[in-house]
Amino acid sequence: MNWEWLASLRDRWVTTGVGVTAGIALVSIVVGFAWLPFEQPGVQFRSLWDAICSAAGLIQATPASQPIVHSSYPATQVEIVPGMLREAGAESIGRGATLALRCTMCHGARGMSQADSPNLAGQYPIAIYKELADFKSGARASAIMAPLVADLSDRDLRDLAAYYAYLPHLDKVGATEGVVPQIVEDGAPMRSIAPCGACHGGNKAGAPWLEGQPLAYLRAQLNAFANGARRNDIGQQMRNVARGMTPAEITEASRFYAGSP
Repeated sequence: MNWEWLASLRDRWVTTGVGVTAGIALVSIVVGFAWLPFEQPGVQFRSLWDAICSAAGLIQATPASQPIVHSSYPATQVEIVPGMLREAGAESIGRGATLALRCTMCHGARGMSQADSPNLAGQYPIAIYKELADFKSGARASAIMAPLVADLSDRDLRDLAAYYAYLPHLDKVGATEGVVPQIVEDGAPMRSIAPCGACHGGNKAGAPWLEGQPLAYLRAQLNAFANGARRNDIGQQMRNVARGMTPAEITEASRFYAGSP
């Protein structure tokens, strides 16, 4: 049997099929690379070429003349690098202990709270320093903490962080026992939620440990990140995670880290 006629361009069915296929491909390219990019809300392109490059996933250099977009609220100014605040001396810890006398009502005499405030004993110094600096700059809003840190210098904040990090971390029974919630162990990949332990397991600079923190505090902070009341996370990392969590997952994660049954 002769099959040459199947590939012959003189056959009208072949030419029609090739033409229709090419037309569909051309229309798809025009729609996907030229029309749809311009339909994105809040996105502006200088030219058709920029739109095509954006649709293709290519990174375009930002022109120097383009205005920088600033947030409408105070954002954290702390630049976190691994190893910072690690070598605190006895003088720094001693000064921090004196400064911490004003903190005992909420955070306890030895950094362990009895008032649903965060436990600070043994906390990573970077995490403490960042939050204190954010309270001072207004990046993290608190009617209680803002006046307490208003007159503190940067050295004072570092000394406080050194003192609380020096205190022994009193583990609470239950935080690592029983079934680990899926949101903590595996996250929710289909919702772009990373496991909690990916950052809060001691692997990421600036991420605090959560084990043994008060249940009410943990749940309140996750809800604050979810509704945008708290927004001092770098790159909106926690806000993106918390917004994707269900109320049940927020409760599960809070109970697990708090060590509640």
